[in-house]
Amino acid sequence: MRLDVAVERWPIAGRFTIARGSRTEAVVVVARITDGRVTGQGECVPYARYGETVEGVRDLIAAQGEAIAAGAGQQDLLARMKAGAARNALDCALWDFEAKTRGVRAHDLAGLPAPAPATTAYTLSLGTPEEMEAAARAAAHRPLLKVKLGGAGDPARIAAVRRGAPDSRLIVDANEAWRPDTLQANLAACAAAGVGLIEQPLPAGDDAPLEDIARTIPLCADESLHDRAGLDVLAGRYDAINIKLDKAGGLTEALLLARAARERGLSIMVGCMVGTSLAMAPAMLLSGFADYVDLDGPLLLARDREPGLRFEGSIVHPPEPALWG
Repeated sequence: MRLDVAVERWPIAGRFTIARGSRTEAVVVVARITDGRVTGQGECVPYARYGETVEGVRDLIAAQGEAIAAGAGQQDLLARMKAGAARNALDCALWDFEAKTRGVRAHDLAGLPAPAPATTAYTLSLGTPEEMEAAARAAAHRPLLKVKLGGAGDPARIAAVRRGAPDSRLIVDANEAWRPDTLQANLAACAAAGVGLIEQPLPAGDDAPLEDIARTIPLCADESLHDRAGLDVLAGRYDAINIKLDKAGGLTEALLLARAARERGLSIMVGCMVGTSLAMAPAMLLSGFADYVDLDGPLLLARDREPGLRFEGSIVHPPEPALWG
């Protein structure tokens, strides 16, 4: 078997802005494993927040070429590589390769029922209250909106989004931008706007104050939780977790994480970085565990790969074998 790795750039429709900055393109790394007849592929999105670079992730993937050629599988990768984007691309490529080689679907290999179409959140980028109200109004037909916030001025942003989309369910994602002294005001603004879930309000590593607050809205860990090793620290701080394949290091770990989270009574969001349908496709296998699905990456791009996932409004359909799995 041969391993190939490629860096690809996909333009974003407009600009994607969160508390940590803005982007106009999604830079992804794709791993392809082939025996000359069948090719399995997986996509990852390197994330600087976790100390990853595109070149570093590319090189980490390429370094596994000999192991892949010698027959290394998903369980081997768990021992050989740490959780992160590089392992994700390889892990998903191995799932895809095995499914295609055996002529079965990836969900069958995982012992899961076939994923059903799911309603995905649609993300509104961080901006001024006026910009976000206009964006919410344009997306008000969507049933579930995920609102990126950024710290100072967030109560006005939340209220503006609710004015623009009075009937949509709302998730807010602070991306670690709130602080203990602003927490109560922001929570009150979210309650007034009828927000259903708040994602990562405080910085990872500095979120212990969440243990001491009364809450009427569930809190969801994103940056504070990557894989199973971090679950025990969350007790008393969070009610839900956001499982992303790029954080967990692939579908193999993500499935184990989902089951462990359920055993602890945590709700689950299955989320994504901004990537193409190839990155979203394996995550669809987690949708059966999820209370919230946030796999709108392709909707934020100016163009997607072909074939891609099929979207009908905010309904995302499971992948066809030609794409993945």
